[in-house]
Amino acid sequence: MTEAQDDKVDAQVEDVKARKERERDELYALDISGVEWHCAPGTEKHEERVEIAYLPGGAVAMRSSLDPDTVLRYTEAEWRAFVLGARDGEFDLEPAPHNGGVSAE
Repeated sequence: MTEAQDDKVDAQVEDVKARKERERDELYALDISGVEWHCAPGTEKHEERVEIAYLPGGAVAMRSSLDPDTVLRYTEAEWRAFVLGARDGEFDLEPAPHNGGVSAE
C-alpha cells in the first residue's frame, strides 16, 4: 500500500471513530426518564433480570433490575450485532455444536 493509500485509510478510520463518538454522546444525552422498560416474558418483578428500553433511531438502553440507575445504551448497529451474535450462540456459556465454539475452561 502506498503512503497516500495509508493516509486515506487512516483518515477513514478517524472519521468512523469520530462518528461513533458523536453517536455515543447523542445517545447518552437522551432523556430516558419516561421510557418503558421490558423484560423477558415469565419473569417476576422481584426476580433479578435484564431490562431493555427501545430508544429513538433503533437504539436500546439496557439495565439490571438490581441496579436500575446504571444504564448502558447501544446504537441500532451495536444492538443488532449483539442480538445476532446471541442468536448464533456467540455468548453461550457452553459451546453449542452448531457454532464450533471453544469451551472457556
